[in-house]
Amino acid sequence: MTDKKALEVIICGVGGQGVVLMSELLGTAAVKGGIGVKGSEVLGMAQRGGSVFSNLRLGDDIYSPLSTEGTCDILLAVEPSEAIRNIQYLSRSSIVILNTTRVLPFTVFLGKSGYPEIETILEKLRSVAERVIALDASQIAREAGNIQTTNVVMMGALFGTGLLPISVDIAKEVVRNRVPAKAIDANLKAFDMGYEEVRKQLKAAA
Repeated sequence: MTDKKALEVIICGVGGQGVVLMSELLGTAAVKGGIGVKGSEVLGMAQRGGSVFSNLRLGDDIYSPLSTEGTCDILLAVEPSEAIRNIQYLSRSSIVILNTTRVLPFTVFLGKSGYPEIETILEKLRSVAERVIALDASQIAREAGNIQTTNVVMMGALFGTGLLPISVDIAKEVVRNRVPAKAIDANLKAFDMGYEEVRKQLKAAA
């Protein structure tokens, strides 16, 4: 049984997108902010492209690291199709933040499978969750100066929801302490750009 005093966050993507690092950054920020946190990760195939899933629960008196179906507060999808893979965790009150840049599996290139259009994915998600925010986090990362900061763009987007019980200053401090010195400026810019994009979309939807 889950404890709904917890904030349920699911981060999903594929290997090589930094999902595990995002999970570590968020967990560290929670600890620094005095917030209880439990988490669980499911890693796909070892090579790049395998599904990666991280489940974090933030709050006091949390006993289980796993969210149950229909209880997710925020689903952060760094790869679009992975959001559909984890759609069972959503409810009408969930927020979905979706990076629109696709990572096509090798089976698509071989002609053995297809990949849904982004609009089809968004339509499916919106049939379940009321709030779905789509952003091209990979393009934002390029604008920030480093495509490898896509995951930090998404972390900024996560904080842009205003739902996390952790200050933005603590989150940025954790990022600053975790990345190489030469990459600090690009990562902090990426965080800010992701944050502002979600704030802008939420304001427009209000």
